[in-house]
Amino acid sequence: MIYSYQRTIKGKFEDIDSVLCKSLMEQGFGIITEIDVKATMQEKLNVEFRNYKILGACNPAIAHEALSMEPEIGLLLPCNVVLWENDDESITMSAIDAVKLLSLTGRDDLNETAEKVNNSLRNAIDAL
Repeated sequence: MIYSYQRTIKGKFEDIDSVLCKSLMEQGFGIITEIDVKATMQEKLNVEFRNYKILGACNPAIAHEALSMEPEIGLLLPCNVVLWENDDESITMSAIDAVKLLSLTGRDDLNETAEKVNNSLRNAIDAL
């Protein structure tokens, strides 16, 4: 099952991370959490891991809309966007498919909201 929108590009991990965050902000998202998986694996397990980050992106207007319709939707927030470095030094960016994620609720009336999220996340990734 495909549950994300994904794109792979060439570039330096740190540069793409920075530009991706800016692009998400231009689409109305704030980054409310950032997990550096590589650093965490090193610190907690003393193991080497590829460059990998998990960004918790939140568009307040869309989150408000969804939470007003379904208070329990907070269990599925924020929208995760991940990026990682591949063996060929390319960088893959992947954003959750909000339509598939919100389908867990069984509420078709959330589809329009989820599509707004997907369009914004795709636009942010495609801008790179």
